[in-house]
Amino acid sequence: MTTVTSESADSLSSWITLLLAFSCGLIVANIYYAQPLIGPISADLGLPPQLAGLLVTMSQIGYGAGLLLIVPLGDLIENRKLVIVTMAVGAAALACAALATSPATFLFSALLIGVGSVAVQILIPYAGHMAPEAIRGRTVGNVSTGLMLGIMLARPVASFVAAHASWHVIYAASALAMVILAVVLRVALPPREPAARLSYGQLLGSMVELYRDTPALRRRALYQAALFSCFSVFWTTSPLLLAGPDFRMSQSGIALFALVGVGGAIMAPIAGRIADRGWTRPASVAAMLLCLIGFALTLVFPLGSTGSLTTLVIAAIAIDCGVQLNLILGYRVLFVLGAGHRSRLNGLYMTTFFVAGAAGSGIGAYAYAHGGWMLAAALGIALPVAALAYFMTEPR
Repeated sequence: MTTVTSESADSLSSWITLLLAFSCGLIVANIYYAQPLIGPISADLGLPPQLAGLLVTMSQIGYGAGLLLIVPLGDLIENRKLVIVTMAVGAAALACAALATSPATFLFSALLIGVGSVAVQILIPYAGHMAPEAIRGRTVGNVSTGLMLGIMLARPVASFVAAHASWHVIYAASALAMVILAVVLRVALPPREPAARLSYGQLLGSMVELYRDTPALRRRALYQAALFSCFSVFWTTSPLLLAGPDFRMSQSGIALFALVGVGGAIMAPIAGRIADRGWTRPASVAAMLLCLIGFALTLVFPLGSTGSLTTLVIAAIAIDCGVQLNLILGYRVLFVLGAGHRSRLNGLYMTTFFVAGAAGSGIGAYAYAHGGWMLAAALGIALPVAALAYFMTEPR
């Protein structure tokens, strides 16, 4: 088994941590490019408007399947090799999406793009393995900064490229970027051979036992599920609000608003340091309050006013910071439970709140359609309140 000493981890952290952060951002962006491009893609491919949501849903299904079926292999297969193979699947799928001329081809490509994008969830535990105990939270937080930047920048970048060229270009460029990045990672990253000697069936079966026998996993996953659902409600409904009669923003204006969310990425390295200091309990409460207060502020001023737009900007930053803070705290709690099942823990953690986030998007859109911003905001507030109520039952 290849190990990394504290000294080597410290010496590598200055640039390999940066490389891992950049890689996570570039890879995770692949599943978000389609969100602002649903209109032009569905129109070009002849997909009926009522089915246009599948362009995003298929990549989410692929990502969820990858979290359960591929990410746990990080406890079984040499990690660098697993990342490269997974990225190769994503690169091929992106190339197919760029060349797609029918809905079926694009939808199947989107499914595999989601599968290939789970490489980020192999890289994050890899960073945890690389880092010594004393700076593990900080290292994971720094790498997760890239993840957050990729999520938040993907939408405006896709909109900008499509406006000046074509949606085909963003997928073709990303396919090429994945190939180049895979080569760089193959050369730059040291190998990490897991100690586990299980069959694939035993590996998957052990995840049921892990979820059942690890209370910390269940709690951190459910806390993050509530906050990530809140995040999804906000970022699904706020563009609808801004484009509606109260604000009448153009797509360019909404893209600029989306860039505000990038401010939340500053929380990741701060969260890592907080976690390393052992302040997990008070920081968890702070994360939940950030999401709660952020959404509540949007109800203070009349919609369409300058004050309302200002509070929406504050809410975007506060909710993103809260979600990032709680995400890193969860990683820190789980990654100290043992290196032998770190990838499986990460797969279960991510799957739980990813499913909740997808549900939050759907329910949030339904709430906005039937009750406007008031109902959507009430839903957004209720989720962190539920997380706080559950947190109060946690033994000290």
